[in-house]
Amino acid sequence: MVGVCNQCGLPQDLCVCETIAREQQKITIKIEKRKFGKKYTIVSGFKKEVNVNEIAKKLKSKFACGGTSKDGHVELQGDHKKRVKAAMVELGFPPETIEIK
Repeated sequence: MVGVCNQCGLPQDLCVCETIAREQQKITIKIEKRKFGKKYTIVSGFKKEVNVNEIAKKLKSKFACGGTSKDGHVELQGDHKKRVKAAMVELGFPPETIEIK
């Protein structure tokens, strides 16, 4: 038997909560320089409705780099600022809500 979503009341396979949450977020992409001159791409602005671990896994796979998801943001090793916006649009985030700093 298929479960029912607690937020929208639809069956789990028809649930649109995560899609709606993706459209309402303001995502920021920035570069952070850490020790030894290493650069990290930080993707932040996710709300709790979105699975940040899944997004981090897909971005790391796409860019063939290391990284992690901490405290509601994704950290990717290296400078991927120019390519992350296109990847986020592929994952279902609207391009108007993605800001590159």
